[in-house]
Amino acid sequence: MTKTLIAAAALSLAAAVAGTSAQAAPTVKNVVLVHGGFVDGSGWQGVYNALKARGYTVTIVQNPTTSLADDVAFTKRAIAQQDGPVVLVGHSYGGVVVSEAGTDPKVKSVVYIAAFAPDQGESVSSLIANPPPGAAVPPILPPVDGFLTLDKAKFAASFAADVDAKTAAFMAESQVPWGVAALTGAVSNPAWKVKPSYYLVATDDRMIPPPAQRKMAQRAGATVVETKGSHAVYVSKPAVVAEIIEKAANAK
Repeated sequence: MTKTLIAAAALSLAAAVAGTSAQAAPTVKNVVLVHGGFVDGSGWQGVYNALKARGYTVTIVQNPTTSLADDVAFTKRAIAQQDGPVVLVGHSYGGVVVSEAGTDPKVKSVVYIAAFAPDQGESVSSLIANPPPGAAVPPILPPVDGFLTLDKAKFAASFAADVDAKTAAFMAESQVPWGVAALTGAVSNPAWKVKPSYYLVATDDRMIPPPAQRKMAQRAGATVVETKGSHAVYVSKPAVVAEIIEKAANAK
């Protein structure tokens, strides 16, 4: 056998070995992002850009936040469109949605970003019923026609304290009313009981108290990362959020 043929055979063998290794431990490339209450999916833009730059396929769910059932249905449709395993990510109330939708067979892991991580039978309403002593009180206005909004004048301080002033003001003005029915929607079988979970705690959050975030993360057995950030940490620190999502995607 000539040297050329030997080199070609060696290259073919190396390629075959590499292919086998890649098939045995594929990296999840599909990420589905689920927003929470009072906002829409546009807040994920920084995270989207960071993940796309690293080669991920990123889908943003524009859930209507009218009821848990509706939002889960929107999320499951997004999962169904993926061509392989999925990392499912939820912010705030989106954590309730991914807890319910994340049992889908395509979902490899669930990631909570300053989010509610309810147990079976729990809802946002039940989780916020007994806040930790000294916790900030979110400036939620009385419901109108079954929907909630935040006081625009207090939005930045409570929801987006570390977001630039112009963006925070726009977020306040462009709020999506959050259905009261969505807050009372209870989870049936939480995904974190059957799927690996990850949790990013925002230590300056004034919507979901950090002690409550830590408690839910611990109960879920999640891999926890903490960072200084407001409730809108997904807007203010997209690189940090993208990093924990990538950690979930690359876990063996």
